[in-house]
Amino acid sequence: MRLPISDSDQFMPITHAPTIYLYRPTSSFSVASAIETLKNSLRQALVHFYPLAGRLHWTGDGGRLELECNSMGAQLYEAETDAKIDDFGDFRPTPELRALIPSVDYTSPIHELPLLLVQLTKLSWGGISLGVAISHIIVDGTSALHFIGEWARIARGETLDIEPFLDRTVLLAENPRRPPRFDHAEFSDAPLLIGESDDKEERKKETSVAMLHLSKEHVEKIKKMANDGGGGSDNIRGYSKYEAVAGHVWKCASKARKHEREQLTQLRTAVNIRNRMRPPLPQGYFGNAIVIAVATSPAGELVSRPLSYAAGRVREAIEMITDEYARSALDFVASQSNVGRFRSFHTAGAGCNQGFFYGNPNLAVTSWIGLPTHGTDFGWGKEIHMGPGTLGFDGKCFILSGRDEGGSVLVALKLQTHMEAFKKFFYQDI
Repeated sequence: MRLPISDSDQFMPITHAPTIYLYRPTSSFSVASAIETLKNSLRQALVHFYPLAGRLHWTGDGGRLELECNSMGAQLYEAETDAKIDDFGDFRPTPELRALIPSVDYTSPIHELPLLLVQLTKLSWGGISLGVAISHIIVDGTSALHFIGEWARIARGETLDIEPFLDRTVLLAENPRRPPRFDHAEFSDAPLLIGESDDKEERKKETSVAMLHLSKEHVEKIKKMANDGGGGSDNIRGYSKYEAVAGHVWKCASKARKHEREQLTQLRTAVNIRNRMRPPLPQGYFGNAIVIAVATSPAGELVSRPLSYAAGRVREAIEMITDEYARSALDFVASQSNVGRFRSFHTAGAGCNQGFFYGNPNLAVTSWIGLPTHGTDFGWGKEIHMGPGTLGFDGKCFILSGRDEGGSVLVALKLQTHMEAFKKFFYQDI
């Protein structure tokens, strides 16, 4: 049985989003027992989340995809390594951490690629990891964590908390022949460095990754900086944690990259539209329900003006994503004769080699704040760390809540040789 996927799914990258869970189970823990628990509970979970057991297929021309619910299944691996949990330090998404997550051979035909791959790895000195790679065409972060959370509940012998809503036709375009009602910058190329005619050289440059910790006190100071002084939009309510921290990251990146004052720079972020649609999407909607918000500014404005300016630009971009805007974006995608040109075909692991590139002078900042990233217990206790398994390209950033539940934040970031300068500004400017 083949099913249409939504127009919000259609422009997602053909890649598998990798996440990692690390555990220190008790001495009575058994890998053999754990793998059986995972197998049995995964079988049960896929009965409810059956799209993950299917395969994608090309349909017609223009690079469109559809989902075949053929019960081909997910892949579950068992592995062992000499590495210890402590070897991964602050859990920045390095190649060594990525090795704990199954990889996908994208040279194979798309209809052969599993949509869900999982790897349980026994680490030295008693640690274990659970690496998950899940198709970004099929789910966004909200849906991925919904599935993983329900799978863990089943593994613990509990019933589902929220059944997935699987009808993706609710996010199909209403009128693809209607002219776009907005200027959809999210489907346009990002700014280039002044003097450059393309981004080929920027894609080739070496990068490094960092996992930066902001304490609750740091976060409160950043929010105070954003909410003090003029320069932003009409700030009747205080800037959110995400708006303030994303603005701070954006400002520090432009300083570290030493952009010219006139250099245009963009910050792109995925906005969850589940509660922005009218009516809201059904609870448990399973799929991609995001629209990309685009904030743009000359670098000189970011660097010279108070943080309220950068946070205000982020807020203005996010608040553009209304029901009307989202439906216009769906219409726009459906109207394209070649929707495939909007995708990045290989953003995981080897970098962003096709499609859009959001690196220097730009950033792609994804918020995991508020998502259920902590407390995933399959029966051997809660994880000591959960985070992204890789950062696909220069400028890619995740902002996620810290484990202390007291308001701290982790910032996972990939940058070119500007990383050390960025770190200096990141903490010095607070």
